[in-house]
Amino acid sequence: MTTPLHVLVTGATGRTGAIAIQKLQQKPEQFVVKGFARSEAKVKEQFGTTEGFYLGDVSDRDRLQTALADCDALVILTSAVPQMKAPPEPGQRPEFTYPEGGTPEQVDYHGQINQIEAAKAAGVKHIVLVGSMGGTNEQHPLNRMANGNILIWKRKAEAYLIDSGLDYTIIRAGGLQDQPGGQRELIFSKDDALLAHPPEGIPTSIPRADVAEVVVQALLHPAARNKAFDVISKPEGTPGAVVTTDFAALFAQTTPGL
Repeated sequence: MTTPLHVLVTGATGRTGAIAIQKLQQKPEQFVVKGFARSEAKVKEQFGTTEGFYLGDVSDRDRLQTALADCDALVILTSAVPQMKAPPEPGQRPEFTYPEGGTPEQVDYHGQINQIEAAKAAGVKHIVLVGSMGGTNEQHPLNRMANGNILIWKRKAEAYLIDSGLDYTIIRAGGLQDQPGGQRELIFSKDDALLAHPPEGIPTSIPRADVAEVVVQALLHPAARNKAFDVISKPEGTPGAVVTTDFAALFAQTTPGL
């Protein structure tokens, strides 16, 4: 009988974070899961209880360390979230801003460094970091949004994690969809190659539920350790597509480093 892995998921009330927690909770023989989030109300609304959840901000390293006590692994699912300034005038593009204290530099860089350092101090052995494709392109629309350079800051945090000495798995997802998971073939790649040369007829997107499943599998498979990769999915019903179930084989194709 193997001992369950103790895992903390940050960004627990985010749309992908909540799915990841639910998936981990469904495997009690393999995982003991804790969540970290800012809003008690959101935790209660999504999970019906605050038991097993720590409330705090990723800028608070002491609070993170408390939550990480006795954890084997950390899943980082925090992200800055842009907000629309005001509904745009007809024919105008919407303008975005980041809330005070919530810029990509603060959340996706310094906030992730805080999490990495807190994990190191707590004796955590493995960090699974969920990021986004597009970090190699300064002109990517998400980088231009509110001039936040969100994907660039995410990639800098990924480099910091790789240099931290901890085991890492860096999952860079394509555009996130609110669609069912477990029904598609997943495609792994690297360095935004899928954005530069998208496979014919395949959008560079993936259901959040599939990203959450990759997180769960990365915690289970040694072949996912010290690897970084991009991931998208073939649309449901793509001719010749085979629904991904063999994650060990998929992780075996991935490589270390940014």
